[in-house]
Amino acid sequence: MDMELQGHVAVITGGASGIGLGCARGLAREGCDIALWDVARDVGDMAAQIADEFHVRSTGFSVDVSSLDSVTTAVEQTEAQLGPIIHLVHAAAVPSGKFGFPFTNVEPHLWKRVLDVNVLGMVHVAQRVAPGMISRRQGTMVFVASVAGQIGSQTDPPYSASKAANINFAQCLAKDLAPHKVRVNTVNPGMVQTPLNRQVWQAWNDQQPVEKQRTYDEWAGEKVRNVIPLGSWQSTDDIGDMVTFLSSARAGQVTGQTINVDGGFVMHW
Repeated sequence: MDMELQGHVAVITGGASGIGLGCARGLAREGCDIALWDVARDVGDMAAQIADEFHVRSTGFSVDVSSLDSVTTAVEQTEAQLGPIIHLVHAAAVPSGKFGFPFTNVEPHLWKRVLDVNVLGMVHVAQRVAPGMISRRQGTMVFVASVAGQIGSQTDPPYSASKAANINFAQCLAKDLAPHKVRVNTVNPGMVQTPLNRQVWQAWNDQQPVEKQRTYDEWAGEKVRNVIPLGSWQSTDDIGDMVTFLSSARAGQVTGQTINVDGGFVMHW
């Protein structure tokens, strides 16, 4: 199946690790030139690895999506080096670092960083990337949210609420941008072994009595068995495959949709 992505420029926020990196790899595999935006120090190294493996142009920029100035500069640098941005994948996100059951475990001031990155970060990248897509009447945006945004997960209320906001804002964008032939969708991962997932476990484990503490593998394995009908982890490549499809010409009539890649965790219609 030809995805018709060869030579397109794709930006992936949070692209130096985890789900973001999986998305970058999926797009590079189909011939996209890749710009990784991340706060991680090794973002340039990861971009070089993608270039070597997939024989595409790939570059990495130090970008804090919570800063509009940082995003503005990144757009300018990306387009100067690679050309017009045709695809955006927004995967940058942070948890609160606290186990949020009950919600009073997470003091209100701890919400700010989560909302700054997960919600305002989405606003910033959309604001700065959309005008070019509109002018060219071409482009896709895929926002990586979470099943936590659908079920009101008590594990980390700020994170959960921010992911619900991602889903809703993506629908707003889809309606606004459809007349300009720009498509916007959301992908909700389920249980994926990433650094962020380990942080969630750590926050939970640190607040448990000794007799209830579990290793990461024990905690995660139990969750997978209890809540995932297919009975297995989702991988970063699983998420990347769906993001690549939604970015491609093969999904040309798909916009404003929320697609779960979660092994059947959340079933909706």
